[in-house]
Amino acid sequence: MPIRDSTRLRLLDAADELLFTRGVSATPVDRVLERAGVSPATLYRAYGSKEGLVAAALDRRHQEWLAAWDEAIARAPDDRARLLAVFDVLEDFRMGPERARWCAFLGTAAEYADPPPVLAAALRQESASMRQRLTELASPVVGARAPALAEALTLVVSGQLAMRLRDGRARPAVARAVAEALVDHPEALA
Repeated sequence: MPIRDSTRLRLLDAADELLFTRGVSATPVDRVLERAGVSPATLYRAYGSKEGLVAAALDRRHQEWLAAWDEAIARAPDDRARLLAVFDVLEDFRMGPERARWCAFLGTAAEYADPPPVLAAALRQESASMRQRLTELASPVVGARAPALAEALTLVVSGQLAMRLRDGRARPAVARAVAEALVDHPEALA
């Protein structure tokens, strides 16, 4: 029997709300089922496993993030601003409704030393798209140094997200200042 879209949405909403705020390992699947108002059989028919549900929730989060980032890029007046748009949208995205304390992808990766294949694929996809997008945006700004700059900016983004766990302060102005210095002096990445 096919799963209704509304049931899938309830499962994804429950996963997003619980797993990415309390932790994947710390949240029993029964709690997700209770929150979604579905049976275990429904979860397993829809996603195959708790990890399959987590991967689907990560994929949805990734699509939402890319859409928000696209909007910030579209508002940017020039190539440099388009490259730095990731920092414009980062805090706004986190402050949206029912967002996690920090990055759902970093949180999930931190919980699994050796993630199951379905989760590993979701985590790889997000990392690869971040690097690819930053490389494409950096190319008109720094030319051949774009891959190195994209890697450095990925590190700055990840660091800003991780700082939310240390003392609750993400320091977006500091992260942006570091990013701007890297963009303005890409030769430092040699």
